[in-house]
Amino acid sequence: MSLYPPLEPYAEGLLDVGDGQQIHWEECGNPAGKPVVFLHGGPGGGVSPGVRRLFDPERYRVVLFDQRGCGRSLPHASTPEADPALNTTWHLVADIERLREDRGVDRWQVLGGSWGSALALAYAETHPDRVTELVLRGIFTLRRSELDFFYGGPAGQLVPERYAGYLAPLLERGLVSVTPGGTVVGDVIAAYHDLLFDPDPAVHGPAAVAWASYEASAITLVPDESLIAEFADPAYALAFARIENDYFVHAGWFSTTPEGEGQLIADAGRLADIPGVIVQGRYDLCTPAVTAWDLHRAWPEAELVMCPTSGHAWTEPEISAALVAATDRFAERWPLP
Repeated sequence: MSLYPPLEPYAEGLLDVGDGQQIHWEECGNPAGKPVVFLHGGPGGGVSPGVRRLFDPERYRVVLFDQRGCGRSLPHASTPEADPALNTTWHLVADIERLREDRGVDRWQVLGGSWGSALALAYAETHPDRVTELVLRGIFTLRRSELDFFYGGPAGQLVPERYAGYLAPLLERGLVSVTPGGTVVGDVIAAYHDLLFDPDPAVHGPAAVAWASYEASAITLVPDESLIAEFADPAYALAFARIENDYFVHAGWFSTTPEGEGQLIADAGRLADIPGVIVQGRYDLCTPAVTAWDLHRAWPEAELVMCPTSGHAWTEPEISAALVAATDRFAERWPLP
């Protein structure tokens, strides 16, 4: 199943959401169509124009926005004016509600991938009455086990040359060490926080590029050098790395149950009445497939689509086909019964 043709917005603007923050939004498709909001990854990744192609433009009214601090939203996280304390999961959940109200939408479908899946879950579990369906890709809930898998070494064993570049800024300053057997000693995420928020551009600049480049190298099953180059753009990399790292240091501001389960999966029972599709690449290095499986067990009403020869990116053919199949199927539920 192919993507829909490229699509341009028919409306866009900046929405003041308080705290000195303005989020950039756009709409495309059919103004009278089924409302859907798209939540991008990262956090800090911004909206890519290609994601508009996941929706039938004749049947969907597609709302997209750049989350706080990234894309065309203001202030940009690469600037001194940006205050990380004003950019948390719960700020973003409130922003989605402000955007819904501003655009005059009563209920909408929510589609999110990677970090966007975590944000979609947080929003839907907080406002289940506002969500018609959930379509999630590359499931991420910010549990420490998920973060450690990608940033702490296990995933790096599959892309060792890329992981070595990621560790280099930390090793140069003695912030972490590596045993002869290859085990990383130290908290790489916390160590990176010190570098990324150092006021010296000679410190935070190379650290941001190393952080963003490593992630870009593992997003697709076959590394995409052009994508890696895009992530290495200094301004993009700094906003992306700072926002992402700060969220990870704070575990997404999510709670953990006494049994050790993360909030998003623990509260998945709130989604029981929301139709959903979970799309996951079997060989996803960034967000390992076990998280999608754990979510499906906690939310069995959702359909799990495990893509057998895919990694993390929505652009991989199996993943994009599964997402389009889901949005096409849910388009039939408009007007809502």
